[in-house]
Amino acid sequence: MGTCHCSRCRKVGASTLVFVKSETFQIVNGRDKIATYKAEPPYKYDRCFCSVCGSALGEVLSKSDSFPVSANCIDGDMVVENQFHEFVSEKPSWLKIGDTAKQFDEHPSES
Repeated sequence: MGTCHCSRCRKVGASTLVFVKSETFQIVNGRDKIATYKAEPPYKYDRCFCSVCGSALGEVLSKSDSFPVSANCIDGDMVVENQFHEFVSEKPSWLKIGDTAKQFDEHPSES
């Protein structure tokens, strides 16, 4: 799980994302109601949302081996902890990060 502080994630109310493996994720119904917002640099990732209610869904149509799903749309408790904060450089001044997860000014570097 990670939290994105970029302006685009904040505006859709879906800043915290849970990463899932594609083989464990299945869309049961409503696939035809999922729309995609295409990312523009410096952002890399497209975001999906429900075209009926507008709920942010993360990257549920991704073809990657793993991808993020908005934590907001998961019912029930999860046994995970936040691992990182990205785009901390865009975080509003009124928001105080209250955990010890790693922080990155933009996307975490792949190392």
